Amino acid sequence: MQMEAQDEHRWLLQLVGEWRYESEAVMGPDEPLMKFKGEESVRALGDLWVLLEGRGEMPGGDMATMLMTLGYDPQKGRFSGSWVGSMMTYLWVYDGSLDKDRRILSLDAEGPDFAVEGKMGKYRDVIELHSPDHRTLKSHTLGDDGQWHCFMTANYWRK
Repeated sequence: MQMEAQDEHRWLLQLVGEWRYESEAVMGPDEPLMKFKGEESVRALGDLWVLLEGRGEMPGGDMATMLMTLGYDPQKGRFSGSWVGSMMTYLWVYDGSLDKDRRILSLDAEGPDFAVEGKMGKYRDVIELHSPDHRTLKSHTLGDDGQWHCFMTANYWRK
C-alpha cells in the first residue's frame, strides 16, 4: 500500500528545515503578555508526513518540548495531525484545510478548556506562510460569544 504524494503533501514539505521562533501569549484574563523563544526542527517522514519538534521556554523559566505531526488524507480531502507537549498529558488531534490561496493552513482541535477545569473547548491553530523563510502560528480558542480569540502568536524564521 504505497500512497503517492499529492500537492497538499508537497505544501507541508515547505516547513522542513531548522527554525527559531519568538512567541507571545496571554496566559489568562488580566494576565500580562508573556514572551517566549525557542527552536524547531522539522523533518519529513517519507513524502506524506512532516514532524515538527520544538524546544522552548515556558512561564517560570522552565523548558518544554513539543511534537506536531501533519499529513493529508486524500480520501477525506482534509489535513490531519496531532500535537503533544512535555507540559501536559492531553493528545491534541487536528483536522484542517488550506485556504484558497494556499498560504494558510487552519487546524481545528478539541481539548481541555484552559479556564474551566473538566470542561472541553474548541481550538484552532493557524499556520501562515509569509515567505519561504518566515511563517507564523496563531492559536485561537472559541469563546462563549461564538468568536475565535487569539491567545498565542509565534513568528518562525528559518535558520
